[in-house]
Amino acid sequence: MKVTAEEQRQVEEQVERLLSGQGSEVGICDVGLELSKPATLRKNVTYIVCGVIFNEKEEVLMVQEAKQDCYKQWYLPAGRVEVGESLEEAMKREVKEEAGFDCEPITLLLIQEQGPQWVRFIFLAKVTGGSLKTLVAADQESLQASWWDRESSLPLRGRDILRLIEYGLKYHRNPWHPVCLPLDLSCRHVIQRLVLVFVGATEQIWVLLVRGSCQFDSSSPENQIPEPEHRLCLIFCHNLFTLGVFSVQHNGRQHGRTDGVCLNTLVALVPDRNPRYIWVEVQKQELREKLLEMTKNTSLVPIHSLTRTRTS
Repeated sequence: MKVTAEEQRQVEEQVERLLSGQGSEVGICDVGLELSKPATLRKNVTYIVCGVIFNEKEEVLMVQEAKQDCYKQWYLPAGRVEVGESLEEAMKREVKEEAGFDCEPITLLLIQEQGPQWVRFIFLAKVTGGSLKTLVAADQESLQASWWDRESSLPLRGRDILRLIEYGLKYHRNPWHPVCLPLDLSCRHVIQRLVLVFVGATEQIWVLLVRGSCQFDSSSPENQIPEPEHRLCLIFCHNLFTLGVFSVQHNGRQHGRTDGVCLNTLVALVPDRNPRYIWVEVQKQELREKLLEMTKNTSLVPIHSLTRTRTS
């Protein structure tokens, strides 16, 4: 099916807007939005934020847990997003409460999920004020904080943070993707919006024309974030490759109404000739080059699906 010149222009403009970091309000979703329950913090969705912070010696900021089930063990500053908070506000609050420092986020490093009901956002951040929390200030949030050289023995609450620290160190030394911080755009559901592309042998690039977003039923615990990709692309019967997240949309100001999140994600796949799907060849040179660069170097925020017991 051919597209009109106006459709071509609209598709390219929308992709350009998304890739430039402007985001886009979520409108009609392609599957079952009317049947889905809105995301509601503390009810059917939990967001975890985590801060990875280094000092000038590349030591990482750690906190000693006060919880009984992990008493005196060490972990990165992390915790749940509270009602009415943005993701960045929650991360800064957790670092202040647990480590004593004021901080500012630098970029999202990684997104982890166990389905739409549990998503963890890992930030690289920097200290802007405050002081290191000591045992004198111990409370229910943490016992104390310390800088860890990553080599000396330290009883860890979970070894999952070692990967997060490595991601942070890698970006700290040599950023591999542009700065990515959440966009202040409201969303009612936990959604993954896909920009699906195919790269030809001579570096032509096509975008799948999708009218809307892929949506998750946030009340269904068995669904995982990658599922909409498969649901959308079942008819293709080809491998697809998630390249990463290029922007995150979240507001969270109105409980039960804007608690959702939209993950704008770039996905590569081989096209099917089924006439139900429309592929638009990118004509704008600048947009084509940007998409090609993103597909070759995977310079995006990774998203990982966790299959084992999570740590929050």
